[in-house]
Amino acid sequence: MTAYILKRIVSAILVTIGVTIVTYLLLHIISPSPGRAVLGLHASQKAVRSWNKTHGYDRPIVVQFAAYFWKLLHGNFGYSYKEDQTVAALLAENVGRSAYLSGASLTLAIVVAMPVGIWQAIRRNKPSDYVLTGAAFTLYSMPSFFLGLLLIQAFALSLHWFPVEAAQQTGILQVIGNIRAMALPIITLAAVSMAAYSRYMRSAALDNLAQDYIRLARAKGLPERTVYLRHLLRNSILPMVTLIGLSIPALLAGNIIVETLFNYPGLGLLFITALQNYDYPVLLALTLIGAMATVVGNLLADVALTVADPRIRL
Repeated sequence: MTAYILKRIVSAILVTIGVTIVTYLLLHIISPSPGRAVLGLHASQKAVRSWNKTHGYDRPIVVQFAAYFWKLLHGNFGYSYKEDQTVAALLAENVGRSAYLSGASLTLAIVVAMPVGIWQAIRRNKPSDYVLTGAAFTLYSMPSFFLGLLLIQAFALSLHWFPVEAAQQTGILQVIGNIRAMALPIITLAAVSMAAYSRYMRSAALDNLAQDYIRLARAKGLPERTVYLRHLLRNSILPMVTLIGLSIPALLAGNIIVETLFNYPGLGLLFITALQNYDYPVLLALTLIGAMATVVGNLLADVALTVADPRIRL
């Protein structure tokens, strides 16, 4: 097992380095230097060349990347000339709020989807199964921004149950305490994952219901509740671990949409602002963080599945 985990860690490091190289090259192709974006479209070529030379953007791309990668190894993500502060400071200001939004949405999706999927498997081809299946397909096929607009119209503008904007406080504890303001963003982000998880959980539960150990448990006279909770649920959860790890990229992409829609100050809104301002150091840092989060999520899912299912160790 230790060898397997070490192998996965090495693979994750190599993938992260590869993503760093590709992302840096793509941004360099789009704009060889941020000088034009920083000085403006009306700046002279002489001013842009002077700015590039001062900040080291006139050097060969290999040298620039080597210097950037060396800074990354020391936790330096560069400097945002548009915001006039370090990228690390910008990330520190917003990462907590985005982490809360993602974590709360993921928790809500799992807590709702697992019992729903088990219930659908138990009630297969019943009216409740058809209704929940239709609801899951509707949520899964609906874009997050459209669902968010529907929730805003229904519960914020019409019923006035929740505010239109998400919490605007800077402190993470204040944001967590503002449940009314965060309800709609969390539900919007969780909806798509909830639909996917419930369908996957239903399929896994149906597969396990046909296994011999379920028939054996029933033959022993165990109550149906015990069969479902102690045997069916436990074995159906295992495939969900991998699915949750693989869904992290979609969750991060959803953050961008939801934070923009609800004007929530997090990494997603920071990404959109940086994109509009051509703030390439911030864009590069956020892309790398998304890639690393995806790699780490998949790695943790693999490790957790290995620990939970001894057969994988073989």
